[in-house]
Amino acid sequence: MRSMVLAALAAVAFTGAAHAGVVETGPQGFRLKSVVHIQAPPARVYQAIGEIGRWWDGAHSYSGKAENITLPLQANACWCETIPGGGSVRHGVVVLAWPEQGMIRADAALGPLQDEGVNGALFFRMKPKEGGTELTVTYNVGGARDFVLKAAPQVDGVLTGGWARLKRYVETGKP
Repeated sequence: MRSMVLAALAAVAFTGAAHAGVVETGPQGFRLKSVVHIQAPPARVYQAIGEIGRWWDGAHSYSGKAENITLPLQANACWCETIPGGGSVRHGVVVLAWPEQGMIRADAALGPLQDEGVNGALFFRMKPKEGGTELTVTYNVGGARDFVLKAAPQVDGVLTGGWARLKRYVETGKP
């Protein structure tokens, strides 16, 4: 089981990504942090996060198609994906959606972390800065076994790749 989870995490890794976003690891979890400057107002960045099916990388989905992923920006909304053949997966649940404050928070044990029974909290914070938006994203994972902790850089790589695609999407209309 251990090697299967590590292999799955490695398979979804974003090749060539900087992994400076691993800011903390502990005996039961890890914390990732990314800061991205986006040339658009915070309201547009907030809206674009909810358009995840337009910018996420389909290679990091269950269906292989990002357009099958939805993320309605309201409390208790399902961050879900439809899978061919009538299936579906819940990536997370929105617990906070506050456009006026530029905050979105979701409970989300992403990808192969679901197999491990961990808790994941993903937090997006948008602030106006230098004519655009400073997007800070933190991902806190708790309840992880030792070998999952070692995969934090790979998880960071996938998420960092996602935030780069979000930035391109907001700034150019294409991920």
